[in-house]
Parts: sequence; C-alpha cells; structure tokens
Amino acid sequence: MTIRVLVVDDHPVVRSGLVGLLDVEDDLEVVGEAGDGAEAVARVAALVPDVVLMDLRMPTMDGAAATGTILAAHPAVRVLVLTTYDTDADIVRAVEAGATGYLLKDTPRAQLVEAVRTAARGGTVLAPAVAARLVSRMREPAVEALTPREVEVLAAVARGLSNAEVGRALFIGEATVKTHLLRVFAKLGVDDRTRAVTVAMERGILPPPRASRG
Repeated sequence: MTIRVLVVDDHPVVRSGLVGLLDVEDDLEVVGEAGDGAEAVARVAALVPDVVLMDLRMPTMDGAAATGTILAAHPAVRVLVLTTYDTDADIVRAVEAGATGYLLKDTPRAQLVEAVRTAARGGTVLAPAVAARLVSRMREPAVEALTPREVEVLAAVARGLSNAEVGRALFIGEATVKTHLLRVFAKLGVDDRTRAVTVAMERGILPPPRASRG
C-alpha cells in the first residue's frame, strides 16, 4: 500500500529536499506541497493524504494551528511535525493539537522515512530530545492552573501593556490587575512580570512570540 504524503514547509529548498528524499521510496508518494498552514489546510481538504509532514513556524497560519484545523475536519489524517524547534511551548502546542509525532530537522534520513511509515500506521514518533522534555514535564509536580481572567491579564502584560492599560483593556481596576498578577506570580513560582510571561510561554499557557520563518 502506497502512503500518500503532503509536505508542508515555508522554505522552498527544504520542501524540495523532503520531496526528493521521500519520493524515491517505493511505498511513499508525495501528492502535494504547501508553503504555510493555511495552504496546508486547503491542500489536505483537496488531497486527503495519509500523512502530513508539518513544519511549525510559518507565516499566515503556523503548524500547530493548521494541525488542529486539519484533524478537526480529517481525523484519519496523521500529522508528523518536522521542525527546527524543540522548546516546551512548541512541543506542547503541537501535541495538544493532535500531532502523532514530533521530529527535528536534523533527524537522519532513514529515521525520517521510517517515522512517516510509523505515523501512517497510527504510531507515535518522538525525537529523543522531545521525548525527554515530555517525560520531564510529566514528572514536574502539579501546579494550580491559571484562571481564564489571569491568563487574559498575563497575555495583556505580554503585549507590553502597563497595569493601568491592562485595566482599561479588560474593564477592571488597576488594583484588581495587581491582585491577579500577584496570584499569577505565586502559581508560576516567579517574582516579576517578565519572568511570568517567559514561564507561561515555556509551559504553553501563552503562545510563543510570533515568528515568520521556521
């Protein structure tokens, strides 16, 4: 049985390399390419491949968002992330979106090809560094979750707003903003705004900074 693959990456040279690498395998067929997440969603709808080889950081729509959109409409499609990034926030967003695997772009050719086959069978494939990060996160003691309002306040802080500006944006008093931030600091184990935002991004509570290339 031939495994039909869609290759998604915003770098044309990388896409061409992946297509050439996969197409020489007798049981793999690259049926299409996409340069960003939005295009990937459209191509999956048109082609319904078995496996999507998905980059993460792309313009228009990133790989995690595209993964979630694709799997909501096509749950039988397998998405295998192939990216340069192995930060906690990237890993968590991809896994939560439903990706069946997460590999780094320095993965040897033979392992990448076998990972595509494993993904097509419904198996999970993780780069060793990624697996280690996930295990480490699972071993961390449980922490009290931020409330939706606390996340809103922290997201506003991440955009560079002052306490007064956060209050005006959310229609709450500045004192209330300070109270929310103190609770956020306690829950995240930090003592300043900058560290709170950084830790929230590392844990996937807030999305990572926008990046146009990846």
